Amino acid sequence: MRKLALQMIDFFYPPFKRWFSIGTFRYLVSGGLTASSGIIAYFIIYNYLLHQQDVQVAGYLITAPIAALALESVFTFLVGFTLNKYLVFTQSNLKGRIQLFRYGTVVCTNILLNYALMKILVEGFQFYPSISKAFITLLLAVFSYFSQKYFSFKVKKTKD
Repeated sequence: MRKLALQMIDFFYPPFKRWFSIGTFRYLVSGGLTASSGIIAYFIIYNYLLHQQDVQVAGYLITAPIAALALESVFTFLVGFTLNKYLVFTQSNLKGRIQLFRYGTVVCTNILLNYALMKILVEGFQFYPSISKAFITLLLAVFSYFSQKYFSFKVKKTKD
């Protein structure tokens, strides 16, 4: 399955060869697949699982959009980790549980940075929200790539 997925991704690589390494291209494709699956999952969860109805959890009301976002986030976390582990950063020799923990750390950091940067750009500097979001997304995608490559899925140097 992994081999077939890589063959399919690598088939589309040649036109992008001058701009990206194969690893970076695989990361972009995996990120796109994760984001797309998240959008689809959100739609299904919000409309068909929750039926657009708010939910009560431990006495607290959670609106349907936020509940769908929470459930979708769990799904995309798992999809993103799986794609990164098995298609992008396959050279990593860290244990899977270490990779999972580190991946989660980077995802949580991205959520906090996303929130903080939106607050700063939109509320502090009065930038337009959509442009701010696009800029932050690009910035965090670059941050994520290097964080995943050199932290979550790093290759430990072996002693010869």
